[in-house]
Amino acid sequence: MSSLVSTSHLQLAAFALGTVGWILCTVSMGIVEWRVWHVDNTTIISSGIAWVGIWKVCFISYLHISPGYKEQFCHKFSGYDSSIPHEIYAAQGLLLIAMCVGLLGLTATIFALRNVYMGITHKTLITHFFLVGGFLYILAGLCVLIPVSWNFYSVTHNQSIAFPPSYYMPSSPAVQEAGAAIPIGIVAVILLLLSGTFCLSYRFPVTANTITNS
Repeated sequence: MSSLVSTSHLQLAAFALGTVGWILCTVSMGIVEWRVWHVDNTTIISSGIAWVGIWKVCFISYLHISPGYKEQFCHKFSGYDSSIPHEIYAAQGLLLIAMCVGLLGLTATIFALRNVYMGITHKTLITHFFLVGGFLYILAGLCVLIPVSWNFYSVTHNQSIAFPPSYYMPSSPAVQEAGAAIPIGIVAVILLLLSGTFCLSYRFPVTANTITNS
């Protein structure tokens, strides 16, 4: 058992990194600060700053423009709106996939580590679950990488969005910058890819008494 445990330190680290990466993926999906727009007209957007997320846009306003909102106004994206750029809808779908796939990767890694630390020397079972976990971590990382890169590209090129009038948003900002969700997503990608690499690197010790079939 000691030789079996000693060969799985990287995979234990993969589980820890994967857990943090999955949490950061969930955080980046939930916060609104994907793009930070700086606008010149502060009549409605009082602070001159608006946040464009993948689920809604928000800004601070001292005008009573919507029932139930005194200062912060948020407008959620409803259904499919042709005015909303494709990278926002892609981010919604891909991050949901990443969250589910990452959770499955964590589950597979937990099952493999359970067998290792309980001394269940079933080579095929342990190896296969580490491999499945590794592939799922990498798939989750790629699902986060695509929307993060795509939205960061849109920010760096100062691309505009033709919001409908109900959003109270200008079609383009004076300046825009990447919000907190993008660096959080980048860290999540790095951790998930590292986790996948560590899991895929697992090698079952040849000195252990193994069970190779069920």
